[in-house]
Amino acid sequence: MSAMARTLGGFRAALWIGWIALGVAGLEYARFKGIPNWAALPILAAFLVEYPFYLVAGFASARERLSGPLLPAFLVASATLPYLAAAPAIEFHWTALAQLAALALALGLWYRILHVSAVTDVAFLALVAAVYLFKYFDAIYPVVFKIRLSFLGHLMLIHLCALVLILERRIHETGYGFWPNLRDWRTGALHYLYFLPIGAVLALGLHAVRPGSATPVWLAPGIFFGMLWTVALSEEFLFRGVLQQWLEEWTWNRAAALTLTSLAFGVVHLWFRGFPNWRWALIAGAMGWFCGRARNQAGNIRAGMVTHALVIATWMGFFA
Repeated sequence: MSAMARTLGGFRAALWIGWIALGVAGLEYARFKGIPNWAALPILAAFLVEYPFYLVAGFASARERLSGPLLPAFLVASATLPYLAAAPAIEFHWTALAQLAALALALGLWYRILHVSAVTDVAFLALVAAVYLFKYFDAIYPVVFKIRLSFLGHLMLIHLCALVLILERRIHETGYGFWPNLRDWRTGALHYLYFLPIGAVLALGLHAVRPGSATPVWLAPGIFFGMLWTVALSEEFLFRGVLQQWLEEWTWNRAAALTLTSLAFGVVHLWFRGFPNWRWALIAGAMGWFCGRARNQAGNIRAGMVTHALVIATWMGFFA
C-alpha cells in the first residue's frame, strides 16, 4: 500500500471515528441540557458538516488534492454549508451567508490577486486577527440554548487559513497536524514544566487568576485534547508556524523572531476578557516564548501545541 493511500486511510478513519464520537456526544449533551430536537439536530448537523473541512487541513495527502483552481470554490462551500445546516435552528439571513462567502473568497483569492511580499503577508494575518478580535462571527451565528454557535465560524477560520497558507502561499512545512510524535510530546511537556513556575508567579502575582474548584479528573483528557486540536493548533500555526517563520526570514535572526512573535502573541491577548487586559498579555507573551522555543527545538509546531494545551488545561482545571 502506498504512503498516500495509508494517509488517506488515516483521514477516512479519523473522519468516521470523529463523526460517530461527535454524534454521540452531541446527542447526549442535548439530552442532558434539555435542548429540544428542533434545535439540537440542526446544530449537531452543522458541526458534523464542518468536521471534514476542518479535518482535511491536517492530513497532507488529503489537502494536497484540493490544490488548484477549484480551491476558492471549496473554501466558499466549507464556509457556507455549516451555516445552511444550522439554518432550521437559527434565524437565517442571506446577508450572513454572504458575509461567510465573502470572507472565504477574500482569503482564498488573496495570493492569487496579490503578489507575495512582507506587506501582503502581514496584511493577511492582520485581516485574520481583525476577524477574530472584532468578533466577526458573533453577528452571523447566534447563541442558541446557551450554545455559542460562533465557534463554528472560528473552526471555519482555522481551516481556511491553514489551506490558503499551505496550498496557496506555500509556506515552509510547519508540522500542521493533529497528533504529535514522541519527540514533540517530550519537548512540549518539558517546556510546559519550564513555564509552569514562571506562569504561576505571573498569574498569581498579577492577580490574573485565583484558585478555583478542581475540574473532575475524568474531564481532564477531554479538555486537553479539545484545546490541543483547536486553540493550540490554530494559534501555534499562525504565530509559531507562520509569523515566527516569516520573521526569521525577514530578520535573519532566530532569537529576534522568537522574541517579536512572543510580543505579538501577548498583544493580541490584550482583548482577552476585556480590553486592555495587560495582565493576560504579559502571561501570554511569556507562554508564547516557551511555545516558540519548543517549536524551535522540535522543528515543528506540534511541540508548541503540547506546551500550549497543557498550560490551558492546567488553568481551566485549577484556576478561575
